Amino acid sequence: MSGGTPGAGATVLYVRYLGLADGSAGGAPASHGRDTPGVEAGGGLSPRGRAGGRRPQGPGAPGAGAAGPGAAGAGVGVEAPDSGGPGEEAYDRLLGLLREFTPVVQPLPPAAALAELGGALRYFGCGAGRLAEVVRVRALALHGVDCVMGVGPNPVLARMAADLREGPGVSEVPDEPGAVAAFLAERPAAALHGVGAATARTLAGYGLTTAGRIAAAPPATLQRILGPATARRVHALARGIDPTPVTPGAPPRSASAEHRYEHDELDHDARRRTLLALADRLGHRLRGEGRAARVLTLTVHYADRSTTTRSRTLPEATAHTPALAAAAYALHDALGLQRARVRAVALRAERLADAAQAHRQLSLDPADERRRRAEAAADRARRRFGTGAAGPAGALGAA
Repeated sequence: MSGGTPGAGATVLYVRYLGLADGSAGGAPASHGRDTPGVEAGGGLSPRGRAGGRRPQGPGAPGAGAAGPGAAGAGVGVEAPDSGGPGEEAYDRLLGLLREFTPVVQPLPPAAALAELGGALRYFGCGAGRLAEVVRVRALALHGVDCVMGVGPNPVLARMAADLREGPGVSEVPDEPGAVAAFLAERPAAALHGVGAATARTLAGYGLTTAGRIAAAPPATLQRILGPATARRVHALARGIDPTPVTPGAPPRSASAEHRYEHDELDHDARRRTLLALADRLGHRLRGEGRAARVLTLTVHYADRSTTTRSRTLPEATAHTPALAAAAYALHDALGLQRARVRAVALRAERLADAAQAHRQLSLDPADERRRRAEAAADRARRRFGTGAAGPAGALGAA
């Protein structure tokens, strides 16, 4: 089972693919991949033989990776680019690669996926670390994409193992309670996925700055600090317990808009104009489809091919351009980029809902009502004369 207690025999892989978002990877396969059949690209890994012959080799063979939802097994997380942009096809291909090992794949756009590999581990007769190397080699051979991988007893530990790496390769947290405790002991509270900055600051005020200290704290003390529900969750994470299951299904609905600069952009105001234009484009699309976003994600691509991604939950589901732009500005300004050399920016609307059923707080501000009427008029002009017929004046020439 994925997402259990350390020592329960479960193994999870987390994979972060490199070079996809900036378009520098995912092109033609590496030359060595053309003559590499199936899983043999992983260095000769093949299924265990049975009496009377051997199974066909490779995860694409019939019956390969036949893990069911209840199989005790592993998960793979894949970070990839925004769907709806140039990287959508690459992301789909990488999800397809995971499905060659197991049908239990849970896409987590814009940059992740989980896959349960219990059946694949039994089929190939190896550990998750070895299978991670196979996935890495196949991604390189078939898609020209390298990756960073973490192996652990559950998704949180596997992701934290991957976060420790500074380059491609595999890091592993052994499935032993003592090894898990040692791994977590000095990790900062904010490194526990699911513990936000506000919770980490609250804990730090009581001297609980590391996972080891949180795990050693009495549960009653944590409940007084954080409240019962949050305290139980944080205490479990600090001990390396993550009950998150892998649920196969289609990617959640989302929409994105991206702008790539012709040169490295250092001007803060120019980037804000771009964000306004992207928010306007995204809002126009959502309103035309009758949808509203609950979460907005900003992705910034830099000249050195690194990427920063930040998300914000909106106060209410919306497709209103000023609300989307305000959230985008807040995300951007919080990065403190100053003289950063920005190559591209992208906005993604996530957790989309039916706009007709979305709750909207009544406003007594006449200016807000005027903006909404102007927005509706601009949408009508765009439908009639094209997308460039109307838009925010502050976004002119930005995107």
